Amino acid sequence: MTRVILEIEIDTQLYRLLKSSAENHHLSLEEECCRRLEAAERRSCYLQALLAELRAEDEQRRANSQ
Repeated sequence: MTRVILEIEIDTQLYRLLKSSAENHHLSLEEECCRRLEAAERRSCYLQALLAELRAEDEQRRANSQ
């Protein structure tokens, strides 16, 4: 199996705000990103990229655990 590693650059302050908001809402970082993307009128390229990376990491984790 080929391992794919994605690297993205995101604003550190945005990441901290997302992480804090996720904790306050008792959500994972991925769930918080989805929540914000669903509620947003315009799409955030930062959130979409972070969500894609989180999903890829989760998929890789599941593949490695099988």
